[in-house]
Amino acid sequence: MWRLLKIALLCWLMAIAAMTGTTSAERAVEHDAFAKVLAGISGNRMLEDVARLSGPDFNGRQTGTADDLRSGLFVADCFRSLGLAMPRSEALGSILQGWMLTGPVTAGRIDAQPSLHVFAGPDSSAARLGADYLPILDSPSVNVTAPVVFVGYGIADPARGFDEYAGLDVRNRIVLFLRGKPERYPVPVTQTDKERVAREKGAVAFLTATGPVLSAYEARRGISGAPSALYTQPDGDRPLPGAWISTEIAKRILAAEEHSLLEVQEQLNRAGPRSFSTGVLARLAWESTQEPGTLYNVLGILPGRESGNGAETFVIGAHRDHFGRQAGLLFPGADDNASGTAVLLEVARALAASGVKPKRTILFISFSGEEQGLLGSRLYVSHPLVPLARTTAMINVDHAGIGNGKLTVGVTGLSKETAIEAGRHAGLADLIEVFGFFPGGDHVPFKEAGVPTITIVSAGAHPHFHQPADTVETVKPEILEGVARYVTVVSWQLANAP
Repeated sequence: MWRLLKIALLCWLMAIAAMTGTTSAERAVEHDAFAKVLAGISGNRMLEDVARLSGPDFNGRQTGTADDLRSGLFVADCFRSLGLAMPRSEALGSILQGWMLTGPVTAGRIDAQPSLHVFAGPDSSAARLGADYLPILDSPSVNVTAPVVFVGYGIADPARGFDEYAGLDVRNRIVLFLRGKPERYPVPVTQTDKERVAREKGAVAFLTATGPVLSAYEARRGISGAPSALYTQPDGDRPLPGAWISTEIAKRILAAEEHSLLEVQEQLNRAGPRSFSTGVLARLAWESTQEPGTLYNVLGILPGRESGNGAETFVIGAHRDHFGRQAGLLFPGADDNASGTAVLLEVARALAASGVKPKRTILFISFSGEEQGLLGSRLYVSHPLVPLARTTAMINVDHAGIGNGKLTVGVTGLSKETAIEAGRHAGLADLIEVFGFFPGGDHVPFKEAGVPTITIVSAGAHPHFHQPADTVETVKPEILEGVARYVTVVSWQLANAP
């Protein structure tokens, strides 16, 4: 197996070398060095990094907190020890501090002992924190009891003939809407959009849940009915309090008036809006705080052979942040995204240790603020170290430690054959599933700015997504190793392409 992989690598490196004018002697040195690079990638070493990042030292790595800074310093120390160069730019002024690109952010926290009660006749009970619900993490403090109105997917778009609030008065009500959108609705819609509409319609709070009918993407990612931690990133001055509830709690709310959530969602998907009062009261109560903080992106550079004002750069990124400690619960974020950060460090380690310079400079970025609306990657795209016109591609690594052993790859602005070819040369030809654009992640601001992107996640179910159960014990070193090998090969391919 390894012998066949080395032969494939030799053929691939010879092809790249032929296009870039490298001599046969240089090709032989590069082949030997790169084969050793792939052989030296260690899943167990990455697992140690995941354990460190998701452990007590960094307390969940919430953006804008001292824990975020400590985790950023850890990554900066790793970059320094690997011999990466510190970024320097007079144009970025005070926002580039040493290894870190910084920006303002708000750090929100739900205080301990929140409560959610659902009053549905004989089934009335207090919902269980974590198992039945999680407060939306940027919710304001709340203490409200009100009737619950079901508003489908929470979309109000009369111009497209899809208005789930038509004929409803939700003033002083709590609205309940489902995650996502029906396939027949033609444009993307976010939780932020839904929170804004509910607020404009006069609701006092909202509940959101995953419906029993999953989209193809949700099924592929193993989305469950459990509540998830979430920021809605409200776009107004008065954010609406809300909570993510489990599918079972949502079923119970609709069953109070003998509605089946499954049947209602199937009708929504097939025939359009269906909204109604549920006959249920809910009570939301908790205290929250919002404090100003600083976001820390960490940048490290592996210089390429090209130099001068026209030199190009290639970016590899992974977000480092998670949710910290909320409502008395710790969110370790092992898979999301200590795993991607560990892969970022391992790829940097492998390429720096090879002793072979790529054609283009490789910029490694540990983003913060991904969970709060991609704040870190948007900060970088608005203040790039190298102009985006000279940034040839961006690889994003997220959720890289759990699943079925395959890799899900999303490609924009590049040929899908590029991603497939990298899988062959990494010895993972049968384990690569290639798709088009993924709608979420730190690649999105780059894609919007016209930079080609490749997004890599480990395929299969991620059952602990955005939950306190996302711990290092669930992460598999062999999956980390496969992801790192793939990222290393595709990075070298893109960093040296003509």
